[in-house]
Amino acid sequence: MPQAATKTRKTKKAAEAVDLPPATGPKYEFTGEVKVEFGITLRRIRALRQIGLIAAGTLGGWIASETNLSQVSGDAWVSGDARVYGNARVSGDARVYGNAWVYGDARVSGDAWVSGDARVYGNAWVYGDARVSGDAWVSGDAWVSGDARVYGNARVYGDAWVYGDAWVYGDARVYGDARVARRLTTATCSDGYTFVLATDRAGHPVVIADCRYFDFAAARQHWQATRGGTPLGDETFAILDMLERIASIRGPDAAPVEDADRDAA
Repeated sequence: MPQAATKTRKTKKAAEAVDLPPATGPKYEFTGEVKVEFGITLRRIRALRQIGLIAAGTLGGWIASETNLSQVSGDAWVSGDARVYGNARVSGDARVYGNAWVYGDARVSGDAWVSGDARVYGNAWVYGDARVSGDAWVSGDAWVSGDARVYGNARVYGDAWVYGDAWVYGDARVYGDARVARRLTTATCSDGYTFVLATDRAGHPVVIADCRYFDFAAARQHWQATRGGTPLGDETFAILDMLERIASIRGPDAAPVEDADRDAA
């Protein structure tokens, strides 16, 4: 059974601790450059002092106000063409960069990174050492934490948790109260229909297939009604048998353990 996904803050690398001066005073200022998108006024930032490996004077990304990016504590930074607005907050040593957007009531904290064209919004939380990148979206009340990776065109939403050493990628969808704590286990039928193995909040195995979310008994009942007696149905039931066997061998995943990374965001 895997260990619980803890969000313990890592100590800075020795080289950083030796080379960087103490962090005091405000981290950034507004440059005066603004742009309005979807009725939201965004302002570009510039570093006033060394922020981790970010040199003083470095131009950053775009935020709506100082509430979006911690001003004094931590080495959190927004760079490139990234945008943070609404009630969203980036804190700790987190990074938001590239063309990423963080908005709504979302939180990015700890040592988490959000990059590429990724979107984090709603009440979603990305924390610990998690990475969200590519065209991935994390939304709703979803959590992504630990050493988890969400990338490609993946979507994590609803009350889903992705944590531990989990990787969610490609066109995968993880939603509802699904829990994924390992590298994603999937299987695809010859018609391109992809099945994802996850667990529910109680630790019971479930199957996610596009907009469908079933335990194994309900999954067999559904696909018997829609595919029974066909070669595609036989293929579907073979996949379900395989995924259920894998779930039985693995046993339930440990739940993530909250700590200051998330609570302080």
